[in-house]
Amino acid sequence: MVGNVAGGLMKGAILPGNSTAEILEFPIPELGHGEVLVKVKASTICGSDIRCIYREHLGKGPEGYQPGKIAGHEPSGQIVAVGPGLRRFKEGDRVVVYHISGCGVCYDCRRGYMISCTSPYRRAYGWQRDGGMAEFMVAEEKDLVLLPDSLSYLDGAQVACGFGTVYEALRKIGVSGDDAVLVTGLGPVGLATGMLAKALGANKVIGTDISQDRLDLAKRLGVVDEAILAGENALDEVRAATRGAGCEKAIDCSAIDAGRQLAIRGARKWGDVAFVGEGGSCTFQPSPDIIHDQKKVHGSWVTSIWLMEELVERLDRWGIHPADLVTHRFVLDQVADAYALMASGKCGKVAVVFDEA
Repeated sequence: MVGNVAGGLMKGAILPGNSTAEILEFPIPELGHGEVLVKVKASTICGSDIRCIYREHLGKGPEGYQPGKIAGHEPSGQIVAVGPGLRRFKEGDRVVVYHISGCGVCYDCRRGYMISCTSPYRRAYGWQRDGGMAEFMVAEEKDLVLLPDSLSYLDGAQVACGFGTVYEALRKIGVSGDDAVLVTGLGPVGLATGMLAKALGANKVIGTDISQDRLDLAKRLGVVDEAILAGENALDEVRAATRGAGCEKAIDCSAIDAGRQLAIRGARKWGDVAFVGEGGSCTFQPSPDIIHDQKKVHGSWVTSIWLMEELVERLDRWGIHPADLVTHRFVLDQVADAYALMASGKCGKVAVVFDEA
């Protein structure tokens, strides 16, 4: 351990499950084999934190939060100390942490999809092990992705969960310059979808949401070409914007029944639909909605670490910055305000930033 942090104390935030966040003091952890100590530079808040942890501890299985663990599963920072046995990373490296630490030896982990690991050794940062809403965090080397100098720490914080989830879905349905893309739900994940769909060459991005404020934000950020207020006329407006055909690709980020129905029905014949938003339900008629129009519906859960590494390379190549979607920044001492704002839904992405984010 580096002398100036070994044996010291640090601040970290926990989520009691009653719509509050608390800052406590924790000992800076010692490192084991293959582990690094990351000085956190930026940590963003995910909708799943609000849905499963902040309001109530509702998550089960992979989304089960262990009370008392430091929250935050979207961190980036710099390695300031290393344990024995490292093979690639070193002190001083700028890194993003893939937020699920899988067992490493099951079929899913060997494919890079630690999100799908079902081993009892699986532990997610900010859920079953301490996460990134702290001054320092311990991470395993196998969970790290190198962050190039062209991307800020605030860019990096959004790679693993938000942008990685979207990139996985867009790759799964094959978005290209041939496609008009429909995005239902323009929260932070929907905004990221629009940004990446454009980077992949989509010739038109149409976004829908029940909130006019979110539609205005999406237009202001330039991540959608057309913004349609969700409601009974939304499907007609989507079809009118595509000369009656519908969109080649559609992604639901709303996690509500109406949004998913619109994604399915707003896709054209032979179109591809991806469900990304978690929770909720979906009501549709298989024959007219999917079978007769030969549509495909894909489930897409987070991403693999190899595709996340590819995404970081592409962000660098495209010159785009996830930090552009951050509308509010807080310091760690204001973490309660940060979570409360994210829970309100009246924002884009919310971040807790440290120095040099």
